[in-house]
Amino acid sequence: MKKLKSYYSHLRHHQTVELKWIFPLAIGSIVSLFLLFLTTLTSSDGTPLLPFYRSFSISSSVFIESKLHPLPVSSLPPPPRFAYFISGSNGDGNMLKRTLQALYHPHNYYVVHLDLESPPDERMDLQNYVSTHPVFVQFGNVKMISKANLVTYRGPTMVANTLHAAAILLREGGDWDWFINLSASDYPLITQDDLLHTFSYLPRDLNFIDHTSNIGWKEYQRAKPIIVDPGLYMTKKADVFWVTQRRSVPTAFKLFTGSAWMALSKPFVDYCIWGWDNLPRTVLMYYANFLSSPEGYFHTVICNAQEFRNTTVNSDLHFITWDNPPKQHPHHLNLADMQRMVDSNAPFARKFRQDDPVLDKIDSELLSKGPGMLVPGGWCIGKRDNGSDPCSDIGNTTVLMPTPGAKRLEVLISSLLSNEKFRSNQCK
Repeated sequence: MKKLKSYYSHLRHHQTVELKWIFPLAIGSIVSLFLLFLTTLTSSDGTPLLPFYRSFSISSSVFIESKLHPLPVSSLPPPPRFAYFISGSNGDGNMLKRTLQALYHPHNYYVVHLDLESPPDERMDLQNYVSTHPVFVQFGNVKMISKANLVTYRGPTMVANTLHAAAILLREGGDWDWFINLSASDYPLITQDDLLHTFSYLPRDLNFIDHTSNIGWKEYQRAKPIIVDPGLYMTKKADVFWVTQRRSVPTAFKLFTGSAWMALSKPFVDYCIWGWDNLPRTVLMYYANFLSSPEGYFHTVICNAQEFRNTTVNSDLHFITWDNPPKQHPHHLNLADMQRMVDSNAPFARKFRQDDPVLDKIDSELLSKGPGMLVPGGWCIGKRDNGSDPCSDIGNTTVLMPTPGAKRLEVLISSLLSNEKFRSNQCK
């Protein structure tokens, strides 16, 4: 008891001594909080009134050449992330590498695939390129499907391959906003900074997918015939074949068709992979025997899903030229198509032959890309002297440096989202 009393007396004395320091400590804390509050105040142009520190995103811009004029980060909404799937077949390895270079940005994610028809040395060359490129290694955002899939042109294995890539992107980097599928014969007409800047202002649930329920001749040539894709069960590629029996048009859901190239929102891709109301799986089973299923599967799912049918923007974001009436393949683009490509305001175009001179013109005039280099953006802070690569020195990856391509894309998006077009072109 005596010890406790002695301890209590000592504690009281200790507390009395401590009370002497409370008042000056409280005054100091109030002053500190007031100064901290002042640092959060900004002027009308976004500049801190008391700039006690500089954020990294602002200071990094001083290293960028003055002529590039990056946009101040404070004036922009946060950029989205794109998840790209770039696929190819036998002989597409070099073209796929060039397309990847033109599309690369550290903020995005990429999955590349050469199908099983490609020789092993071609797939190994692409694997070595992806695994040794210093920028890819630093950010770890480029993956190759090393166990190649057998993909049959016009068959459901093309859909299965796309779903496979989407599943990898959900697992490896699930914080992206849009999934974009392209082939090795596609090429961008604007920079990724242009695309990221423009899409920063868009709702993240929009799905850019060219679609229609007016299937016309496809009802008799694609919906009613039954095909089998050997790629589902064979190890060597063979063309699809038809069975003699035909089937009626489904009544459990409405068929839609359109372009095989699209930019899909992450919520919709999640829905296609998980299929919590079973519609994606049901439609997938139906399209397993449908000719050119990539031109109908995602379109039919999204337009029959109540949750997503009003999120569609009726465009594949591509410039493509066709015969009239269209044949199986579009025209190969060349220098004669250059001005029409630019005037279309589309961010992508197809198809291109490997190393066609028009690609060099796109690189130099639209992308400012050097041979074998990545497309420079606000994240590239290196010098351009004597043909050096500005992306060899890396700054803040959220700093964007839009080019005139951003304005062209803005014109296209504004047109697509106008009340007249947006509502009238949704799933019907």
